[in-house]
Amino acid sequence: MERTTSITLLAVGHACVDVYQGAVAALVPLFIAERSYSYAAAAGIVLAASLLSSVAQPAFGALTDRWAMPWLIPAATVLGGLGIGLSGLTGSYGLTLLFVAISGIGVAAYHPESARIARLASAGSHRAMGWFALGGNVGFATAPLLIAGVTLAGGLATTPLLVVPALAGAVLCLPVLRALAGRHAAARTEATAARIPNDWPSFVTLSFAVVARSIVFVGLSTFIALYVRERTGGGALTGTAALFVLYLGGAVGSVVGGMLVGRWDRVTVARASYLLSIAAVAGVVFVPGPTVFLFVALTSMGLYVPFSLQVTLGQDYLPSRVGTASGITLGLTVSVGGVASPIVGWLADRTTLQIALVPLILMPVLSWLLFLRLPEPATPRHLAVPSEDRGRPVG
Repeated sequence: MERTTSITLLAVGHACVDVYQGAVAALVPLFIAERSYSYAAAAGIVLAASLLSSVAQPAFGALTDRWAMPWLIPAATVLGGLGIGLSGLTGSYGLTLLFVAISGIGVAAYHPESARIARLASAGSHRAMGWFALGGNVGFATAPLLIAGVTLAGGLATTPLLVVPALAGAVLCLPVLRALAGRHAAARTEATAARIPNDWPSFVTLSFAVVARSIVFVGLSTFIALYVRERTGGGALTGTAALFVLYLGGAVGSVVGGMLVGRWDRVTVARASYLLSIAAVAGVVFVPGPTVFLFVALTSMGLYVPFSLQVTLGQDYLPSRVGTASGITLGLTVSVGGVASPIVGWLADRTTLQIALVPLILMPVLSWLLFLRLPEPATPRHLAVPSEDRGRPVG
């Protein structure tokens, strides 16, 4: 199977999984309207999904470092959809939490092994990994549209239809897993034989940089709609447009990051993107009027250019713990952003939303400073891209 076909199928499958991460927040208004949940109760549902998923991912990563589990990808995809599909069928708050948590576990189980498989399918191409990451971004961003379309007529009673993307994603990944079965085992054997040492200090530094990135992106995702309405004097549509620009810029940034690595190394690209992010976040906070939309787009691009690059950097810093590296860079570090957002809200309640967003400017500064300490690791030999292939399209 050609690399383009494999990465395309994996990217679409990634979208079919990450749509369930965005689906939880998109279902909250329905939970409040149909079940009279309080804001605190609704926030508990979101936290149950995101926090459990993020914390569980490193555990699944450690498991996949010990045993090959390609079957986990389709199984986890179905589990992620099943939990969301069942969440609308019960009036019990406890069961709703349980079903949403089941979906979160499915999402957690999917990412470490899928990131490993995508790296094999990409043959070390950072551009191809950028396309794989793009799939997840698209899935997350389109979740509100999917929820609105499915529940428009029947409300929460129609949520079982949301299992369909999971079934499609599970089917799409099967030909890729069959094609890579032998190569997966060979890569494990060669990586073990090479005995490349793990660079734990660099990996820990990278993790802190990803945490700082997560705090600013999740913080802006939570409050950007309200903030842009406040700054421009627009209505609800203005806030929705700002959130769409934030997500769209992230999707573009994921692809651009993979393309830039054809000319510069990953660490250099990440440093430059975080410098851009510092100025862009400052523009979001301080520049009034419609120009804020430009700075929102630049912010999301700056924060997402290094996204897939940080995943492969983590894998190369820990060549014998690829599952663990993937689980942490995709999971545990992301949860910190969700935990920090209530702090931004608390500060906004006591001052203004603009003042509460000012500390977010410091987060890309911290990421940039941490990247100044990071080396560019060598890509393991079994994943190295031939020199004549660099700079070419994914296929």
